[in-house]
Amino acid sequence: MTPAFVVTLVYYLRYGAKVSPKSEVDLTENLKFGKNCVVSSYCKVKATDGPLVIGDRGGFATGCFVAAGEGGISIGDNAIIGPNVNIVAVNYRTDQLDTHLEDLGSTSKGIKIGNNVWIGAGCTILDGSVIGDNTIVVANSLVNRRYKPNVILQGSPAKVLLKRQS
Repeated sequence: MTPAFVVTLVYYLRYGAKVSPKSEVDLTENLKFGKNCVVSSYCKVKATDGPLVIGDRGGFATGCFVAAGEGGISIGDNAIIGPNVNIVAVNYRTDQLDTHLEDLGSTSKGIKIGNNVWIGAGCTILDGSVIGDNTIVVANSLVNRRYKPNVILQGSPAKVLLKRQS
């Protein structure tokens, strides 16, 4: 296990990212930060199984959990991700009833989050989800499908609450 201050230093020198030494971030080539990214305290960022790419000025507030499966996670520029958000790009297979879920293996379609997206506190983003540009996800919502850009999402599962216009 690499000491946290080493991980913080490596990502700062490599990308200029500000990774809290109180976070748990994988040190891997699969993880790429844009300019001025922030990972706050008590976040867990896992990218050993697949790619995780975060655009410029992306930020994770305190207590987030991000796990990139083989399908990966792509987060655009200017993404604001509130506290205690879970973004998980992996799922158990469920195609055999008489077998323990952990023995069935997993699937990973990946997750895509567009530019200028704000994900409110306590949201969960599941594998296969796509969140379009300029979208706001209201706190405590569950995103589990594809959504067009320029909307406000709310609920469990999330539904389009409003369309955003200039």
